[in-house]
Amino acid sequence: MAHTPESILEQLQKRNFAPVYFLQGDEPFYIDQISDYIEANALQEHEKGFNQVVVYGKDVDVATVLLQAKRFPMMADRSVVIVKEAQSILDIEKEDGAKQLEAYLKNPLPSTILVFAYKHKTLDGRKALSKAFAQHSVMLTTKKLYDNQVPAWVNNYLKTKNIKATPQAVLHLSEFIGSDLSRLANEIDKLLLNLKPGQTIDEKVVLENVGISKEYNIFELQAAIIAQDVLKANRIINYFEANPKNNPLIPNIGMLFSFFTKLLSLHAAADKSEAGLKKLLGQQAWKLKEFQHAMRVYPIARVVDIIHYIREADLQSKGISGGDMSEADTLRELMFKILHPVPKTLAI
Repeated sequence: MAHTPESILEQLQKRNFAPVYFLQGDEPFYIDQISDYIEANALQEHEKGFNQVVVYGKDVDVATVLLQAKRFPMMADRSVVIVKEAQSILDIEKEDGAKQLEAYLKNPLPSTILVFAYKHKTLDGRKALSKAFAQHSVMLTTKKLYDNQVPAWVNNYLKTKNIKATPQAVLHLSEFIGSDLSRLANEIDKLLLNLKPGQTIDEKVVLENVGISKEYNIFELQAAIIAQDVLKANRIINYFEANPKNNPLIPNIGMLFSFFTKLLSLHAAADKSEAGLKKLLGQQAWKLKEFQHAMRVYPIARVVDIIHYIREADLQSKGISGGDMSEADTLRELMFKILHPVPKTLAI
């Protein structure tokens, strides 16, 4: 049976605990969410002192983990053993360690809840250990969300909090923060602290509460590019240079790349009717007029060139090329190339 984060949490909230949980994958948010819930709720506070053990993978081997798992609870119905950063257990995928785990999985101690938080990687699904966890434990494999999946996640997260948000606000949260779900949840939770009862999250609320300057942000830079407003674009870049912590280059380049690749797909669309373009834009359909204006300003050949320039800037931002250019200089050069197209040499 395939497990989802929601189905696991639903069972935990009903206090239906399994003997073993193996939580693995590239998205740590769900791994932390489930392991933290078990740590906070499986035992009552007065039971935790003798019956709850939290260890880190780099500090233990498989034998040590299983020694804790095989202990009977003291004055409680169950005990809890949580292995954080379980991917760092030195012998977890070695033959002897794997065999010990396989043997325990076939006959786990019913009174123990054993949790492995195995982050940023997965076990080799072809090997016996992975198959044993799949068969004898609650096994969850998490994957990073694609950028186009983030708005739906934000909507669902807000729904669990009984909070409403405008499409613009959801898109701003998704684009500015990106697909890091832990950071997204943290920023949303901080934002909720400033909401009035019954208040809807709109664009203004996001700009005021998520560390984004109302005048100098990536959305305003994008608007300046569409308007071909060189002065405004340079003012925003100067602000970014003076406030680098709140305006890191790599995410901003990623958002510009996302915008121009979306613009390229609109140029290439077979159906350029309003309905066809809105369907292609999906969550960004409310920005159709903005994209239509951008299509007039930036024809397809120029968009292709700009995507190439953005790729070059991305390499510079990661130190792969560009020498000792600062983040501001990299962005400044990119803006110049976007806003000042190079004339094509005429063939003679």
